[in-house]
Amino acid sequence: MVKIIWTQRSLTDLKSIAEYISQDSIKYASLTIERLLNITSYLETNPRIGRMVPEMRRPDKIREIIYGNYRIIYKITSTQTIHILTVHHSSKRLRQTSLRQLK
Repeated sequence: MVKIIWTQRSLTDLKSIAEYISQDSIKYASLTIERLLNITSYLETNPRIGRMVPEMRRPDKIREIIYGNYRIIYKITSTQTIHILTVHHSSKRLRQTSLRQLK
């Protein structure tokens, strides 16, 4: 089983998402974060379940899982470890500068 590690950036992303959604609904904010966390549990047994991040073209290392409007971008660092790099809202453009920081 693979160990999932959330980077500081990805935790900050989750916090920002929760704060934004909670402006309208605390319940929905909590539910969204719970579902984002749960979807990554699939990576424990299927680390390559995500698709290649089109902007990166590095299917061997950087992949993503799509949940609703969110892209959960992760890096497979070894056969036993995955780092969740960022949780990105799909309506925002994923910039090249941001991508370089993910490597």
